[in-house]
Amino acid sequence: MSYFGVDYYPEHWPEAVMEEDMEGIKQLGSNMVRIGEFAWHKMEPQEGQFDFSFFDGVIEQLEKKGLSVMFGTPTATFPAWLASKYPSILSKDEYGNERAFGGRRQYCFNSDVYRTYARRITEKVTQQYANREHVVVWQIDNEFGHEGSDRCFCEQCHAKFQTFLEAKYGTIDELNERYGTIFWGQTYNDFKEIPMPTPTITTHSPSLKLDWARFRSDSVNRFAHEMVEAVRQYKGDHQTITTNVSGGFFGKQFDHAENVRTMDFVSYDNYPVWGGLEKPVPPEATALALDFNRGLKQQNFWIVEELIGAQGHDVIGYLPRPNEAKMWAYQAFAHGCSNMLFFRWRGMTHGAEQFCYGVVDHDGRYGRKYQEAQEVFEDMSSYEHVLDSPIHADVAVLYDYDNIWAWEGQIQSKDFDFHDEMVRLYRPFYDRNVAMDVLPYDRDFSSYKVVVVPVMQLMDEPFAKRLREFTERGGTVLFSFRTGLKDKDNTIHFKRDLPGPVADLTGIRVEEIESLTEEPTVTLQGSGAFEQVPATMNMWRDLIKVNTAEPLFSYTDYFYKEYAAVTKNAYGEGVAYYIGGGLNDDAMNAIVEDIIHDHQLVHVDTEKGVEAYKRSVGEETYYFVMNHTDQFKPFQQETLEPFASRIIQA
Repeated sequence: MSYFGVDYYPEHWPEAVMEEDMEGIKQLGSNMVRIGEFAWHKMEPQEGQFDFSFFDGVIEQLEKKGLSVMFGTPTATFPAWLASKYPSILSKDEYGNERAFGGRRQYCFNSDVYRTYARRITEKVTQQYANREHVVVWQIDNEFGHEGSDRCFCEQCHAKFQTFLEAKYGTIDELNERYGTIFWGQTYNDFKEIPMPTPTITTHSPSLKLDWARFRSDSVNRFAHEMVEAVRQYKGDHQTITTNVSGGFFGKQFDHAENVRTMDFVSYDNYPVWGGLEKPVPPEATALALDFNRGLKQQNFWIVEELIGAQGHDVIGYLPRPNEAKMWAYQAFAHGCSNMLFFRWRGMTHGAEQFCYGVVDHDGRYGRKYQEAQEVFEDMSSYEHVLDSPIHADVAVLYDYDNIWAWEGQIQSKDFDFHDEMVRLYRPFYDRNVAMDVLPYDRDFSSYKVVVVPVMQLMDEPFAKRLREFTERGGTVLFSFRTGLKDKDNTIHFKRDLPGPVADLTGIRVEEIESLTEEPTVTLQGSGAFEQVPATMNMWRDLIKVNTAEPLFSYTDYFYKEYAAVTKNAYGEGVAYYIGGGLNDDAMNAIVEDIIHDHQLVHVDTEKGVEAYKRSVGEETYYFVMNHTDQFKPFQQETLEPFASRIIQA
């Protein structure tokens, strides 16, 4: 059974409104609500005085309505009495400023005091509702790491960072050797001398910054695992565990796959637009986010916050056009969402989320958004067998958080953004409606036909060996610039031609490099089948000498005409492409078109802005079709209205 519903905060409203709310939620077509995640003070108004009577009553009323419950453990917003008694639980920014009580997630993951109190409230609430039949899912905390909450520079973090390094390296001499601290006289005599990467003149060691990010990841994930353990110890056998992943996951300092490893399934908060944006993010970026979340456990996932209205804390942005939010819901279901809750049921009149509009706005009227959500639930209830079906993809897009953090520490081009470079390689497959999995680099990718490896500057020999073996057996690998530059200590490979461990696989040598910006671009000239393809590069360029590779595009400017910009190399039964900079869409599309043809990848031809995602159930084929534009668009024999969405059985 699929769950459809809303995020409901009954503590925000007079109890007299509860019956009206629940009836409206039920008539929406819901069978689940999500509650509790910000209500610690309601459950423990004073230290050690637990009172669950309010939520006892809420759950009793929900049970009468036949509504199931996802209950959030309330550790993302702690009570004022706890901060007052133990100010050490408050995190600090990079300048040492304490984050004041009053926001959310401002706790330090390395505060032993906070971990003790967080575990206690988590255990208490789990014990309270372990046997309630309608409480079926536990959500751990809320949006780990969101809004910079994964970064703390307090004294507790400093001491535990030094302990973390000692456990990793064993001796200070080993750390000095691998960091190369002889540079700038940074050699340490003791682990207690090692700083946090707070502001300094110029910058800190790249190796130190990478280890700091690893430590931050370890801090967040140890806390998450401890809270999961607390719930699992006391929960009912009918109850499962999740957390809600927030957007911007490539900009966070924790490994998301490790974060959800001990949980039963992944949930995601899907916001294609939010406060301050004049327009939604491109549809391919939303699709990549959905594929990323499906890839965390390589199984279908939930969305527990699906945007329905305009959003903003202090600044409000774009209003989703009629049927646009419905279309985003369809896109989510297409990419593997099996259960969905809209955020939020009713717009709040108080607090920082007054301008986060919901299914029902402050006036209480059941208007257009209510109808759209109702239509989504009604439509999807007929396709639960499709929503539960696994997704098969022949293309894997790989990422490594160590690599992402290394880029964050040294962006090399002032306009560089890892997410944008990943989208650059994802987009041409998306535009041809090719199914993709977005996976951590250490997963098994041997069963795929194509592996995409964006800007993987950190690369060790075991990973390179797997890529060579994959290509030898007939696979295609698509690399982009700066591949193979560094090892896992974030130091540059010594006496190795770039692209380092995969120089033989790519059949090239990067002789020199130039950091470009988003603008201006440099022009390229294609060869052979690519001769007439308009091609430019921005952001970066590798000046490539070919060994065994074939140049597909070369530079046209006077000094660098002899250098290739994009190459293709036969290796065993397969091929490896290398793209030496930020290649434009026309050229990327031409390359991907060849890859699709070579591997006979399943795809669907549509006009730009129309997404058609194929799902199969046994011998049956369905297409989730979404018009991401405000224009009428054709699809097969039909005309799609602006922001139309539908499921078509082939």
